Amino acid sequence: MSTIKVTNIHDTSNNVSLVTDNAGIKTDKLTGNSSASSISVVAEGGSTTTNLQQGLAKAWVFGSDAAALTKSFNIASGTDNGTGDYTYAITNDMDSANFACTVSGAGGGRRYAVNMARAAGTFTLKLFDDNEAAADNPNAGKVHGDLA
Repeated sequence: MSTIKVTNIHDTSNNVSLVTDNAGIKTDKLTGNSSASSISVVAEGGSTTTNLQQGLAKAWVFGSDAAALTKSFNIASGTDNGTGDYTYAITNDMDSANFACTVSGAGGGRRYAVNMARAAGTFTLKLFDDNEAAADNPNAGKVHGDLA
């Protein structure tokens, strides 16, 4: 667990909106949410953090042509279902299957990808070549929506 120590926090008009003293936070100065329970913070690369808010990707993956995770965020594993057919499991599920999922081929060659299925905890993509034949290829996907 981390600790943040401050003396004063000022609002945009430079008014003190939170004052601390030796006994802790003087709650009579707090307005709005007094806890961070509504904000999820995830560490990225050690010291940087990102608030998981509307509009930010909730999961993304760069997978190999065998669905191995090359780089990912909030993706537990990948499954190679057959030629050009990949399913990725989301570590922290979405609230339903109603989320946006963008997929693409990510390696050499001309490939296009289609998101074939979504569930709260997974998404499936298929890759095709110029002749509309299924084709193995490194691939990528990202997920936008609401976490469960």
